[in-house]
Amino acid sequence: MSANEFDEVPPEGRTPPAVAPDWWIYRGTGRPLHDIHLADLLPPPPPWRNFRGGPLPEREAPPDDDGDAERRLGAEFHLTERDVNPVEVDMVNAALYLRRPLLVTGRPGTGKSALAYRIARELRLGRVLRWAVTSHTGLESGLYRYDAIGRVQAAATRHAAAARNVDGFPSNGSPDAGGEPPIGEFIRLGPLGTAFLPGRSPRVLLIDELDKSEADLPNDLLSIFEDAEFAIPELERVRAGSPEVTVYTDDPHGEATVVDGRVACHAFPMIVITSNGEREFPPAFLRRCLRLEMQDPGIEQLAAMVANHMLDQDGTHRDRLIQEFVARSAAGEGLPVDRLLEAVYLATSGAYREDDDLAWPRLVDALWRRLSLAP
Repeated sequence: MSANEFDEVPPEGRTPPAVAPDWWIYRGTGRPLHDIHLADLLPPPPPWRNFRGGPLPEREAPPDDDGDAERRLGAEFHLTERDVNPVEVDMVNAALYLRRPLLVTGRPGTGKSALAYRIARELRLGRVLRWAVTSHTGLESGLYRYDAIGRVQAAATRHAAAARNVDGFPSNGSPDAGGEPPIGEFIRLGPLGTAFLPGRSPRVLLIDELDKSEADLPNDLLSIFEDAEFAIPELERVRAGSPEVTVYTDDPHGEATVVDGRVACHAFPMIVITSNGEREFPPAFLRRCLRLEMQDPGIEQLAAMVANHMLDQDGTHRDRLIQEFVARSAAGEGLPVDRLLEAVYLATSGAYREDDDLAWPRLVDALWRRLSLAP
């Protein structure tokens, strides 16, 4: 595939070349890989991004998606390689090859967060780890939480039970008789920490709306993005007596073994960081990320999204609503895609009739009110 063929793509980047480049592993359609794993397709990392954390789990299977991907993407697959933006697919594949985070910017409602779920579904990487950032989010909340108070209370309960000879405990009253509760029972890795657990295949981590964070968080992320490991001081302090500790993870019912109080990745996670462009990030942070500006979806993409959610399969209402939606968005109203899906759903659910000269236009007007206007 020559570079000139990419030059022929229209400026809006809606129609890629007829034949996808050979180097693409991720193709943007959301259709899962079959009979092959990403670890078998992905070439070795650059030497400066080669991480060797461990120990690797004996049996590795990504946690099943909990239904979030289907809610966000739909149950069917109507996107084709001609519907995707080649620039978007280029940048996702570059992030995979280079083991770098992908910073995705764009206005609200353009599908920035959905990109992470499409990557995870297509590459069969299991459940997306989502870290929703707020103005109070700190680095440690993404890495892990230690319930020190809960452990003290559990220890007190054990000691009291031992002193009373309850449940078979000895009655000598010694603190050791009741036994200290395992520290791992009171440590839970956050989505960021879970993403960096050692594994043969990467996890998909969505860091959602980083621009809402405190000013220091992007700089705080530099170390883990660069070194791909972090320490848990509470476990480092007990490593002489407990070099291996089982802790909980961000996955439902998930557990992992931490050795010597450190978590170090083997396969760098596929990190999608979203931003609505509400702030500038430090140059040092931007240097460690690849960047993608998410464009508004075109008519073909919107039609595929509606079909993916199994709405209006015969297109009776879909085409006209999509045309009107695109026209309003082009007029600068900045409409999120989920408002289109909601309008199509209402049009096909029987709750409202489009031929009502007053009720239907009033409803669509209310649904598609500009986000910047008060209700």
